[in-house]
Amino acid sequence: MTESAADRLKRLKMRSWRRGTKEMDLILGPFADARIATLSDAELKLYDRMLGENDQDLYRWVTGQGDAPEEIAGMIATVAAHAGLLPR
Repeated sequence: MTESAADRLKRLKMRSWRRGTKEMDLILGPFADARIATLSDAELKLYDRMLGENDQDLYRWVTGQGDAPEEIAGMIATVAAHAGLLPR
């Protein structure tokens, strides 16, 4: 069974707000609420891929304490900018 567009957005929002750490909940949740509906299909795939990473790595990458994998670096930068952690 194929996931509907509405179900996909719901799933991604839920995964954004229900992370393993409160820090990532507070970074990814508001991003998902504000921006996820405006992302292209390709961006949604990257975002979904990014959500598969562990929170400790995501936090380091979003806060600029480490280099994100090239494949998701653009999405990490978008999330970080939205959170006010990196220049837009």
